[in-house]
Amino acid sequence: MAYITLNKEKLKENYNFLDKLFKSKGIDWAIVTKLLCGNKLFLKEVLDLGIKEVCDSRISNLRKIKDIKPEVQTVYIKPPAQEIIPDIVKYADVSFNSESRTIKLLSEEAVKQNKMHKVIIMIELGDLREGIMGEHLIDFYESVFRLPNIKVNGIGSNLNCLHGVMPSQDKFVMLSLYKQLIDAKFGKNIPWVTGGTSVVIPMILNHTLPSGVNHFRVGETLYFGADLVNSTTIEGMHNDVFMLYTQIIEITEKPVIPIGELAENPSGEVFEVDERDYGKTSFRAILDIGLLDISPDYLIPEDDSIEIVNASSDMLILNLGTNKKKYKVGDYICFGLKYMGALALFNSYYIEKRLD
Repeated sequence: MAYITLNKEKLKENYNFLDKLFKSKGIDWAIVTKLLCGNKLFLKEVLDLGIKEVCDSRISNLRKIKDIKPEVQTVYIKPPAQEIIPDIVKYADVSFNSESRTIKLLSEEAVKQNKMHKVIIMIELGDLREGIMGEHLIDFYESVFRLPNIKVNGIGSNLNCLHGVMPSQDKFVMLSLYKQLIDAKFGKNIPWVTGGTSVVIPMILNHTLPSGVNHFRVGETLYFGADLVNSTTIEGMHNDVFMLYTQIIEITEKPVIPIGELAENPSGEVFEVDERDYGKTSFRAILDIGLLDISPDYLIPEDDSIEIVNASSDMLILNLGTNKKKYKVGDYICFGLKYMGALALFNSYYIEKRLD
């Protein structure tokens, strides 16, 4: 059976690295937990790190977080669907918003529940996901400030998540100026300029982040130590907090080239034959995991002599060459993971989750 592990010590060391970094710059930060897909075993480990605020994009996950640690501040990090407004107010202390109609409904529900609900208003900075356009800023904020039981806790943005638009000094100076404009226009002091995500951390490290950005939401760099700008691991951090272990269920020496007429496989792929491989054989291992759980593109074999051939719905095929390491049926093959691969595994009921 395949399983994924979380290394508690490496997670803690990554957390301490980031916490020290943010504190040195006077920046507040929250952990994004959406990767964990509501797994209570791993959520508890994250909440025990000492963080005061967590972000998630599923209300069911925030409900679990409140069950584990009621005092932590929970943030719903996408514009809420109208059908879940009552649960947003109940389980999310803060929500990201870009529609005045939705905030009005949040206000009405907050009045019903006798709660003060905080909102972060998202601004479009070019990646074309959620966010209001800058020219609508004043009218939007004016309508929100009138609403009862709503507190504007910040102005925010997302970059790189959809079209890959990268963060820059110019974009964050603009975001900070928007905050100053709102403060001056309405006599307010909005606490947060939350433009920081994992992809922005390199701007702290190379001292190019404008001082106005005072809040970060971090997931990928916490779990993978990732410098997302340079596609490397940040020095002093771990990239192997999560590891996948999957068992060999068949190992046989077989031809390298398929035998017979070739057509599309169920994934719509057609195998291309390299004539140089005719007559060659290699040891092929089949593992008990497949496309239902993860795309091979997101797997990093710990043994760099292993080649991933392809996967079907429930099986992953490896080329072991001459099998110098004498793998056998029942052995486990270990893989590092990319973020989207870990996300798929956490969302799979078929993959066991273990602490290491």
